[in-house]
Amino acid sequence: MDLLPSKNRLLAACRGDVQDHHPLLQWASQLSEIHQRLLGTDESSRTEIEQRRIGLVRDINQWVAQQLPPSLGCARLHTESLGTVIDRLAKFTAYAHAALTSTAEWELWDAWERLAELAVGYEDLKDEVSTGRRRLPYTKPEIT
Repeated sequence: MDLLPSKNRLLAACRGDVQDHHPLLQWASQLSEIHQRLLGTDESSRTEIEQRRIGLVRDINQWVAQQLPPSLGCARLHTESLGTVIDRLAKFTAYAHAALTSTAEWELWDAWERLAELAVGYEDLKDEVSTGRRRLPYTKPEIT
């Protein structure tokens, strides 16, 4: 099992196609389901769903912080946590699939373009973090 899954495996998980039990794929699938629910939810009932989403992002960040090898001393800092990036991939996946039913051609193109660009960015980040050339923002460890 790779420490961090490829963008293709992650995007498949965001579509509900989880091929193995990698925790990041499981969380990405759950986040995508949450974003799909949020698209059809009114403002008054979003709080509980948002709390679940925030908890999943936190779980991803803590897992990654425990699993990643130490970064090199010269590693550049990325501006977002991996949990935030995966959350946005899940959100953009939900938006892109919702745009398929939209009549606005520009909205469809924009949604898929944003998803594709973020997926490429994730793949670059995955490679850089895995080799220690990039470091992620500090995540406070959970006290057990």
